[in-house]
Amino acid sequence: MSTTFRAVLERHGKTATGIEVPAEVVEGLGAGNRPAVRVTLNAGHSYASTVASYGGRFLVGVSAENRAAAGVSAGDELEVTLDVDHSSREAEVPPDLAEALAGAHDALERFEKLTPTQRGYFSDSVASAKKPETRAKRVERAIDALRAGRKQP
Repeated sequence: MSTTFRAVLERHGKTATGIEVPAEVVEGLGAGNRPAVRVTLNAGHSYASTVASYGGRFLVGVSAENRAAAGVSAGDELEVTLDVDHSSREAEVPPDLAEALAGAHDALERFEKLTPTQRGYFSDSVASAKKPETRAKRVERAIDALRAGRKQP
């Protein structure tokens, strides 16, 4: 399902920006109140996101990276297209993190309960390390964070 509407890119706080999604648009997508979507701005730049409910409004965030790629800024009126995104958003778990999780049942159990985005924080932290000793420290930090119930390393 695809829906196009016009909206102003709103500033929230110092740097955060987002687009209000009309309730009828969210309902028309037919994927619940927090649908995973593919956002296209001005028939150009697209990115994956999720519609969030905040203060009785439905919003989609637009990061600085996505604003730059689309050539837009806060206050601009945009043509916004939302498509329900059925693709998997799972980040690949690096082998060394997977091995550590397999040996730490309590941490693995918590890891499996996290959202795909939260699991991605852990995977990306380990995968982005360049030196083997840094990777090992990040794997250890990830296991400790999961055991402590944290959602980010």
